[in-house]
Amino acid sequence: MSTESTNPDLSFSSRGDWLAGWLRADRIRLDTLVQLVASWSDPDARDDIISALDALAEVVSRPRAAEGALDAAVEAVEDAACMDTAQVPLDKTHALRLHAELGTVVEHLTRFGSSRKPRVPGQQDRRAS
Repeated sequence: MSTESTNPDLSFSSRGDWLAGWLRADRIRLDTLVQLVASWSDPDARDDIISALDALAEVVSRPRAAEGALDAAVEAVEDAACMDTAQVPLDKTHALRLHAELGTVVEHLTRFGSSRKPRVPGQQDRRAS
């Protein structure tokens, strides 16, 4: 049973067994591929991108890559392709919807935990006021 969303491309949902949740942000994948292909069309950048992708493929194919190797290889691809930060802009409507969806996921994940509501970093305790 997953959480239904009015915007599944940018949403939070619970896994069917409620033991984990999902964050879906399809826009990041779309932007990543568009930026990669846009840089790929520049012949001067293409060789650097191919080399970085080959290095990434080598890291991914190793059963036990060195710690941090995958992150470094991904960063090298991003640098070669001059890619922007992976982020999705949120307006008030999306933020409120995502807040509600994440709240449902948190309820599912904590249903068998302690009776105390977990403290969210950055939130003030309202009882202390």
